[in-house]
Amino acid sequence: MLGLAIIFGSVVGFALGLTGGGGGVFAVPLLVYGMSIAPREAVGVSLSSVGGTALFGVAPRLFRGEVELRTGVLFAVAGMIGAPIGNYASEMISESHLLLLFGLLMFVVAWQMWMKTHQVSEMTANSGSETCDRPTCQRDEDGDLRLTSKCAMLLVVVGLATGFLSGMFGVGGGFVIVPALVLFSRMKIHQAVATSLLVIALISISGVTSFVAAGNELSWATAIQFLVGGFAGMWVGGLVSKRLPGPTLQKVFAVGVVLVAVFVISKSVLLA
Repeated sequence: MLGLAIIFGSVVGFALGLTGGGGGVFAVPLLVYGMSIAPREAVGVSLSSVGGTALFGVAPRLFRGEVELRTGVLFAVAGMIGAPIGNYASEMISESHLLLLFGLLMFVVAWQMWMKTHQVSEMTANSGSETCDRPTCQRDEDGDLRLTSKCAMLLVVVGLATGFLSGMFGVGGGFVIVPALVLFSRMKIHQAVATSLLVIALISISGVTSFVAAGNELSWATAIQFLVGGFAGMWVGGLVSKRLPGPTLQKVFAVGVVLVAVFVISKSVLLA
């Protein structure tokens, strides 16, 4: 089991390093079906390992100045409020139904990852058009975000939703954070990936804390092994992301998520 946990953790870390999010959607199925861990406990292990891996990945990016701290912290604080609410909601759902909802969420993840490149391209094409609607969040000539009340409210709402999903399903929420930062705050993609890792780490801390405080069991040994693999995968994913086209990687990732979603839903239907 030791080697298996490290291998599975490296898959999650690789996805995080590659796209800045989405690794958590693989963590729960790998833990449940690959290591026979109960779905509810898998949520806790996923949160702790994904959060720790994201923290490892964001550290060098912080030193390089790639993380937009103000936006990331605002997003994360809202997410940290939403995570305990999501964790509480998961307690009211049976494990088979939780897995079914998780599988449906994965389809949404895949769609978001597939469409994100098209949305970003359209946004870039329309950014110079005088006829397009003015975005809620805008940036000045230096690229700094103008954090108006409307912009802050938008980021808080999306942050709350991200935290809720994180607490409920054990995902980091990067599949929501990255496109949200690019489309709503007009952030550049490489900066959004770096900022997303900071948000994931902070939200995961809140999620794990609420998970343990609720009296749920958490296998720290498995989480640490998963984390070790995640560190290695994060490093490799970061290297690969610099050498391969982003849109191609995102589409391959989306196809992989769909395949896992089909598997999870079929298993959950059998359990129901």
